[in-house]
Amino acid sequence: MDYHFRTAQNSEDFKGIIALQQANLLQNLSLETIQKEGFVRVYHSLEDLTKLNEFEKQLIAIQDKEVIAYILAMPPASRTSIPMLLPMFEQFDHINWKGKKVSSYSYLAIGQVCVAKEFRSQGLFANAYAAYRELFSKEYDFAITEISKKNLRSLSAHKKIGFQTIHTFQDEYEEWDIVLWDWK
Repeated sequence: MDYHFRTAQNSEDFKGIIALQQANLLQNLSLETIQKEGFVRVYHSLEDLTKLNEFEKQLIAIQDKEVIAYILAMPPASRTSIPMLLPMFEQFDHINWKGKKVSSYSYLAIGQVCVAKEFRSQGLFANAYAAYRELFSKEYDFAITEISKKNLRSLSAHKKIGFQTIHTFQDEYEEWDIVLWDWK
């Protein structure tokens, strides 16, 4: 496959992220697709992505000038940027890992990850996370995120590359796993 990784640099890159996100939003998918392919839950506007990029770079995979995958980076300083994700950061404030609160570490929250359907099961997910780790592991101790227990494909893919479940919780909608990828 002829693609490369780089950080999102302009509104065209962000629009590419949004287009891929729209194609994979939970509310835009059939139940069969959700179960087989997974989904993303949070919609990000152009303004949201621009704001996030002020805190940390966003990783994208490009093929023929098209965004075919992305992993959004959210350091703790960005916690109020996407209101829907604030509860995730609040969970991190209360969870212990290796004897310390998650919030006491230098960590990077995965704001969202998505791979275009036609590029799945070809190693792009793992390659994207390898590029993400290369980009951020010198500055951060680990990457952490929450994944819906209903998103079996995402949970499985994250565990394959080294994420481990450190906490499970139930909100008013569903059950979640908080998963962490130790970089140290």
